[in-house]
Amino acid sequence: MRTRRWFHTAIALFTLSGVTSSQPADSPLRFAITYPGTRSSTPIDGRLLLLISSDTSAEPRFQISDAPSTQLVFGVDVENWRGGEERIVDARAFGYPMRSLSELPRGSYRVQALINRYETFRRSDGHTVKLPPDRWEGQQWSRKPGNLYSKPTDIALDPSRREAVRIALDQEIPPVDDFAKKETKYVKYVRIKSDRLSKFWGRDMHIAAWVLLPWGYAEHPNARYPLVINHGHFPSEVGGWRETPPDTSLAPDYSDRFSLSGYNRIQQQLAWQFHQDWTGKGFPRVLLIEIQHATPFYDDSYAVNSANNGPYGDAIQHELIPEIERRFRGIGSGWARFTFGGSTGGWEAMAVQMFYPDEYNGAWIACPDPIDFRAYTVVNIYEDTNAYYRAGKFKRVPRPGQRNYLGHVLTTLEQVNHRELALGTKSRSGDQWDVWESVYSPVGKDGYPKPIWNKLTGSIDRSVAEYWRENYDLSHILRRDWKTLGPKLRGKLRLYVGDMDNYYLNNAVYLVEDFLRSADPPADAVVDYGDRDEHCWNGDHTRSNAYSRLRYPQMVLPWAVERMLKTAPAGADIRSWRY
Repeated sequence: MRTRRWFHTAIALFTLSGVTSSQPADSPLRFAITYPGTRSSTPIDGRLLLLISSDTSAEPRFQISDAPSTQLVFGVDVENWRGGEERIVDARAFGYPMRSLSELPRGSYRVQALINRYETFRRSDGHTVKLPPDRWEGQQWSRKPGNLYSKPTDIALDPSRREAVRIALDQEIPPVDDFAKKETKYVKYVRIKSDRLSKFWGRDMHIAAWVLLPWGYAEHPNARYPLVINHGHFPSEVGGWRETPPDTSLAPDYSDRFSLSGYNRIQQQLAWQFHQDWTGKGFPRVLLIEIQHATPFYDDSYAVNSANNGPYGDAIQHELIPEIERRFRGIGSGWARFTFGGSTGGWEAMAVQMFYPDEYNGAWIACPDPIDFRAYTVVNIYEDTNAYYRAGKFKRVPRPGQRNYLGHVLTTLEQVNHRELALGTKSRSGDQWDVWESVYSPVGKDGYPKPIWNKLTGSIDRSVAEYWRENYDLSHILRRDWKTLGPKLRGKLRLYVGDMDNYYLNNAVYLVEDFLRSADPPADAVVDYGDRDEHCWNGDHTRSNAYSRLRYPQMVLPWAVERMLKTAPAGADIRSWRY
């Protein structure tokens, strides 16, 4: 899961200051939005977002979330929009957390508009689709280079107002900085054109990676190194790495997630500690990489091949990794490759170990996204008929979307999915539930992912569920293919999750554990739980999540070395990199 966005507490009730009355359902209130023709020489397609806020602490475009403090967004699809032409956002636009502008109370607000621009892709499967290409920002519509937006404006909105509120998108988000500028003695950046992905998408497509070189790399020119992948969301730099001591003048912040003062200082200290460990005596000497593989749907591809995203799994495995191993003296064999990650990265670590079982020697799988779709968080997609509600003859109970460690429910699945629907139709929100559809679903007749459920009502499509089961339900695939897959995975799987995971991800791990404990041939897997630990517990019983999440390499790499030494084939290089 996209943890950088999901670690906020989620929406329960929405209140606004300065409210005097409710707006009637037939409200004439509307917004006429234009952009200067100088901003685009060709007509624009995309999702036009109207953002309304009562919070002056930040721009409205940065205030849409699952948190109780979320502000308002209303979205409409636009096509062939030319400079100077008006596009209208009115009560018909789908909104979150208020469904319609007709519900907006009279009051004073900050108003902003933004267009998340789409481009046309003519894929090799014969479908033509309009999607927001990632521009190396990690699929964040509010920060995507090339998106047009307006400066926030303070406006008194009256439900009886008949004159349109006019907004001009006269600002443009600039390109991101060149990542190669962040290279150092230890940090290297590799970007390649993928022939496989370019063929699928009908245009040049690139993937990239950060490579952390081991201490002594230059001084040991004959050494060849194991490769370890830290899977996760789009990395704009090497995570948790700092080559200078912490900034003692840094003003301490406060982490709501961890209830810690000065968490920014803690992060710097542990990033510096990682540098000290990495360059210290006895630390494993490996190539540690983090991959940039954003798609037109999300900030990463989930590192597998899929009908809607194309062959990202093969592109990473057979194009990017060999290039990294070639450039930086990797050993280049499966016994000397490992993978780890948490949340989205946890699912990816398990998936690549399963889908490429001979190419990896172990996977450290922390708080993985649902690995059994009988527990797709709190939905059994094979038996439930509705994702948003448990229903009896006389009662409907909303399904929870997020909880805290005490079990208090903070948002519902319906609310989370409706936020995504406001941000984009056809699985184009760039967020969590939509990306699962883009990875797991077959292609619909319209060329977009076939929905697992109706985004508005939550009604589940059983035919899509069956496709998910056979192709991406990792638990089902383990059971189905264990006779041949089991011997290749023996001793390679380590699963960790808190038993109060905020997104109920522990439920799927329980189901996988049931199989692994009794599998024949034996799995020799490790499955462990953190008592009352939330997302994303990773196996450390001695530290809280606030600290252990910053120490993955120190936890994973010693195990990787131990396993390599036990399982390396005869004649393998187990010496040159152990200095």
